[in-house]
Amino acid sequence: MDADLQKELKVLVTLRKVISSVVREITPDPGMKHPLSETTIEDVRQGFLLIASREKEISEALGKPSLHRPMYKGDTPKTNVVKLHGMKTDKEED
Repeated sequence: MDADLQKELKVLVTLRKVISSVVREITPDPGMKHPLSETTIEDVRQGFLLIASREKEISEALGKPSLHRPMYKGDTPKTNVVKLHGMKTDKEED
């Protein structure tokens, strides 16, 4: 049973990643017309919701809550990258 769920989860994760890549590649710059119809865009959204829901169910059944969160074009990251390159340590200043 666990092997079947793990295989299904792997398929769903791969499917989500592929669809996300396609969406990122066809998303136009702001102000440009989107190549997909509103109906298709809504179908993709509903597909993502179904995939995410099933991924969550399977992860919980396997005892592994999912921490995956999609990043969309234009989203701001919730983490800040701090560049340490070029900073001097106390040893270098002596």
